[in-house]
Amino acid sequence: MVKMTKKNTCADGAEPKKRRVNFVIDAGPGKVVSVAGSFNDWDPEAKILADRNNDGVYRGALMLKPGQYEYKFVIDGVWCVDAQNPNFSPNDLGTLNSLLIVE
Repeated sequence: MVKMTKKNTCADGAEPKKRRVNFVIDAGPGKVVSVAGSFNDWDPEAKILADRNNDGVYRGALMLKPGQYEYKFVIDGVWCVDAQNPNFSPNDLGTLNSLLIVE
């Protein structure tokens, strides 16, 4: 699941500000979970998510500029779409990527 906070606008013509995007996935306790996508060159080690409550729910945030991004969660080395996000895009591997639009 992806949640965005604080809508930023640029009435003065300046470059749009980055927005905080929260990534959340319930993957079960004791996993190594990250998010990889077009925002971090698909590097599964670039953004590791944390299970701070030891309840199996992993969270992490990124600051992203407005635009369209594709991503997947990586759970113990297995690439997974975001089941809570109904927006998908086909990729070059014949599978799907989750699609995120930051406004």
